[in-house]
Amino acid sequence: MTDSNLPQGRDSLTEDLLWRGLIQDSTGLDELRGLLDGEAATFYVGFDPTAPSLHVGHLMQVVTARRLQLAGHRPLLLVGGATGQIGDPKETAERTLNPPEVVAGWVRRIHDQLAPFVSYTGENAARLVNNLDWTGEMSVVEFLRDVGKHFPVNKMLAREVVKARLETGISFTEFSYQLLQANDFFELHRRHGCQLQYGGSDQWGNITAGVDYIRRRGAGPVEAFTTPLVTKSDGTKFGKTEGGSVWLDPEMTSPYAFYQFWVNADDRDVVRYLRYFSFRSREELEELEKATAERPQARLAQRALAEELTSLVHGEREMAQAVAASQALFGRGSLEELTPATLRAALTEAGLVHLAELPDVAGLLKESGLVPSMKEARRVIAEGGAYVNNTRVTDIDATVSADDLLHGRYLVLRRGKRSFAGVELRK
Repeated sequence: MTDSNLPQGRDSLTEDLLWRGLIQDSTGLDELRGLLDGEAATFYVGFDPTAPSLHVGHLMQVVTARRLQLAGHRPLLLVGGATGQIGDPKETAERTLNPPEVVAGWVRRIHDQLAPFVSYTGENAARLVNNLDWTGEMSVVEFLRDVGKHFPVNKMLAREVVKARLETGISFTEFSYQLLQANDFFELHRRHGCQLQYGGSDQWGNITAGVDYIRRRGAGPVEAFTTPLVTKSDGTKFGKTEGGSVWLDPEMTSPYAFYQFWVNADDRDVVRYLRYFSFRSREELEELEKATAERPQARLAQRALAEELTSLVHGEREMAQAVAASQALFGRGSLEELTPATLRAALTEAGLVHLAELPDVAGLLKESGLVPSMKEARRVIAEGGAYVNNTRVTDIDATVSADDLLHGRYLVLRRGKRSFAGVELRK
């Protein structure tokens, strides 16, 4: 697997990762450089199925896996059929344990979701693995004898997340999670020659426990690094919107909403996001960074990132539909060319009201929330500020008919240049 956007000549893979800010902690930068910039190595990154879908908070790890494979390394993408039944300790309270059959269903969904990000052919073909395959075979005695005896309890108690829970209480189940993840690294090293693990910075304790465990078992050497926690400058949590988490599953977060999440990125954040998530060259990114500083209102960086990531996650067609919807809703494109799913997703983001029958245009403006009263609705219409399906309405008594409905059920209402809403006729 090769790609023209890989660092060619000027930077090694390690230097490119460092420039992008993708290495926060490592077992040793010199050793890591020797591994990443040398011959093809096998690496792994893990995803616990704690929900039916991955979300944008997982994109850092997914995109980094793709980046390493493009540089010639072999990915092992682990979905935690075993660890997902336990759960990494939280600092606040004990996790709710999901039934095994639910976790198994999520494992299958996340397996499918990871598939498009890497290549499964060629000399460095990716492989999907499930830690239930080896953990499920172990008896309690085997686990305690073969794994548990290599873990000093004093070191386990020193983990920040464990210390935070000591007063309120932590179960042996969550306390033992570190052993399971460490054993994953050992098993992947033994079975597949895995030499490298990486993950988010919150996993550093678990990751180094695996490195130490492999050494204690007389194997290795292996290396590890972490990527930084993705944050937002305004203090809100990355990957969250008013509607909740931004998921990778199109049924849980539409491609249009996914696109809008990136388009709406803060100017203070988008430069970091480009370095983290984009596969564009350093020269292209530096140009976009310059454009953001000089012409932030153009939002060139946000649109470039939104188009690239929407294409990667949902495909070119859905990305094109998301772009077309963004333009059409503000009168710069054809609403008729949008698919029903894209149009509905865009109107849902804007605010979609459901009506059993259609009032006149003034009533539609009021029912949609674009104006507070019928008096204000008639004033907006009279002044030429009202639009139905991007057509200006100037008659205060204007009505709509079934022929005006897009796909037989939708209307797009707009007040002025930027305030819009949707109506769905319930039949």
